[in-house]
Amino acid sequence: MIARVAIEHRNSYVLIGENGLEVRATLSGKLRYETTSREALPTVGDWVKVHDTVIEEILPRRTQFVRKAAGDNPDAQVIAANIDTVFVVTGLDHDFNPRRLERYHITVRSSGAQCVMVLNKADLCDDPESKAREVRAVAPGADVVILSALHDDVHSALRIYLIAGETIALVGSSGAGKSTLINRLLARDLQETGAVRESDSRGRHTTSHRQLFTMPGGAMLIDTPGLRELQLWTSEDDIEGSFPEIEALAAECRFRDCSHGGEEGCAVQQALDRGGLDLDRFSSYRKMRREACYLDLQLDKRAQLDQKAKWKKIHKAMRNVDKRR
Repeated sequence: MIARVAIEHRNSYVLIGENGLEVRATLSGKLRYETTSREALPTVGDWVKVHDTVIEEILPRRTQFVRKAAGDNPDAQVIAANIDTVFVVTGLDHDFNPRRLERYHITVRSSGAQCVMVLNKADLCDDPESKAREVRAVAPGADVVILSALHDDVHSALRIYLIAGETIALVGSSGAGKSTLINRLLARDLQETGAVRESDSRGRHTTSHRQLFTMPGGAMLIDTPGLRELQLWTSEDDIEGSFPEIEALAAECRFRDCSHGGEEGCAVQQALDRGGLDLDRFSSYRKMRREACYLDLQLDKRAQLDQKAKWKKIHKAMRNVDKRR
């Protein structure tokens, strides 16, 4: 049977099978033994092959929203798989942070899904259109929707994305209003909601785990716990593609390998001096490129160690064969 992961628990999964029936399943011993990374384990949104409530195979993912897992080791954490659209939900209160939205935009772009910036709590903002302009500047190409999940008709505001058979994931920080938005879209109070602190508009995690819901119209929604941080799991190419204005300027630099750090004939530096390029935007670009470069180095180092361990096992096995002879 082919089923889809709806909820991921520590040692089991809730799947949506044929005719929408829920099935609780566990990983097969073979799959658990052969899995070498967290990224390769089933996650919400995955399609899997199941036999007698045992997951035997994870089908290839079309798209996946991934961040670097917490900690020093370079491990990926897949937040949601096989998604068509990602709603990046942010509140137009103290939660609003263009630099954070910049990171979400890059992560969504690298996932292969469509990015929609949902600016929630419009009723708490005096000039939501100015905030929308800020978002468009840091997330070029993304759709921007302004609404109030508490007071507006969210179905009308988001109707063009709620397509039967397609999957939308909701991501954002705690207190942004994702659970309220889910409840309004499903017309049921399925997700607990909570108040936020007045000082920073942050809330506690009212959503404790990721979960896949089916809308009456046939669209699928994945709600996720609020992310306190979003460490990038992406390449330098993805970073550059998310900063088209800097990429265009870099093409005009005198030297092809210009680091934009003060070299003669640097078009990027000239734009900064003239005020044609926002300094915070450029600083964010350089910071994220450094993160991507450091991640590449970590992954290369781990690959070398894994290769060394592999050959060590092979040589040990060969020595044991020689002894038996």
